[in-house]
Amino acid sequence: MIVDANVLIYAVDEQSHFHEVARSWLEDALNGNERVGLPWVSLMAFQRIMTHPRVSANPLSPRDAWGFVSDWLDIAQVWVPAAGQRHRDILKRLLIDGDLRANLVTDAHLAALAIEHGTSICSLDSDFARFGGLRWINPTDLAGGFGRS
Repeated sequence: MIVDANVLIYAVDEQSHFHEVARSWLEDALNGNERVGLPWVSLMAFQRIMTHPRVSANPLSPRDAWGFVSDWLDIAQVWVPAAGQRHRDILKRLLIDGDLRANLVTDAHLAALAIEHGTSICSLDSDFARFGGLRWINPTDLAGGFGRS
C-alpha cells in the first residue's frame, strides 16, 4: 500500500481529532507483513506541514520532523515508490479524464503511483474515491467510523 501525507500527519499530531485512529493504523501497518509505500511527496508534505507554525498548533522543529521521516524509512518493509514507465500515461488519464485541478493534482499523482504498482492507497481524504481502478483504504472505516467528523 501507499500512504498519503494526512495519515502520517495525524499519526504524529496528538492534537488531531484523527490522531488515535491514524497512529494505531500506521503502527499496525509498519509492524505488519505488507510493504508500506511512503512516496517522497507524502514525506515532504509531512515535513512541510508539521514544521509550519501557521498550519500546526505545535509545530515540530525540522530536525524532529525529519527524525520521524528517517525512522519510517529505516523500517524494513517501508519502500519509496517511484514513478515508472506507465506513470505518465496513468497520470494523464486521471488528470485529463477527471478534469482535475489544484489540490487534486497531487492526489492524482499518488493514485497513479498506487495504480502503477498494483497496490492500494491509505488516506483519510475522500477525494481518492473519485479514481477508478484505485483501491482506497480509509483508517476511519477500519475503526468503525471512529474519528469521523
